[in-house]
Amino acid sequence: MRDIVEPYGSNYGKIALEGLHNTRDLGGLPAGGAHILPRRLLRSGMLGPATTEDTRVLRDVYDVRLVIDLRTDEEAGRWPDPMELLPGARLVRLPVFRAPGGGDAQEAIRTLGEKLKSGELDIADLFADLYPRFVLGEDGIAAYHGLFRELLCLEEGAALWHCSAGKDRCGMASVLVETALGVPWDLIEKDYLATNELIEAKGAAQNMFDVGGVDARYLRAALDAIDKAYGSLDAYLAEALGVDEAARSELRRKFVAA
Repeated sequence: MRDIVEPYGSNYGKIALEGLHNTRDLGGLPAGGAHILPRRLLRSGMLGPATTEDTRVLRDVYDVRLVIDLRTDEEAGRWPDPMELLPGARLVRLPVFRAPGGGDAQEAIRTLGEKLKSGELDIADLFADLYPRFVLGEDGIAAYHGLFRELLCLEEGAALWHCSAGKDRCGMASVLVETALGVPWDLIEKDYLATNELIEAKGAAQNMFDVGGVDARYLRAALDAIDKAYGSLDAYLAEALGVDEAARSELRRKFVAA
């Protein structure tokens, strides 16, 4: 029996957790005349801050079977996901981009974060430059292609994808998944921007991706780059990520209510 579709309301599908402040269920979003099934597709920030109760909820209530980590190797090494508390889940690491080489890579990210927080660097300009790299860089294409590959292979339980704060690399992943499923664009953009309402202050930034919220200009920069390179978002999904109409139909079969 399929899950009863729950409405995607003013809380944007937020899952009330103790240590994770931007974890959401896409279930209930309208998609192609139907709705995304609840407890199948989750987006989040990194799972390191999760409490034991948080992981119990993800394990027992949402039945998370697949965790996709979009962070750099340095981020994942410093703040690993607590997979020992999600024994039924499989971890797949798909870095959207890689930090500069060398032992000081994490220090460079931390320094960028500090400069952003102090105002020495303009956050809008930095992220508007980063987003095209997310979607067109070799690592980004491989990561988002891998995300869809894993979703197409998932038969039971929920998939959860995350980056550091759950807003940029994760936000772009959510835009792509929602597009493939047929969510109307105004709701895709609304879901992307919802981070600004949901994410909570966490004190000192751990790296540059914890600084600030999201901005429609960042998303527009990615879409403009995609349009220039591929002609349209649909063409990018098919040609760069291998998500053609047959794959989209299979995704809808798995994750959209009949």
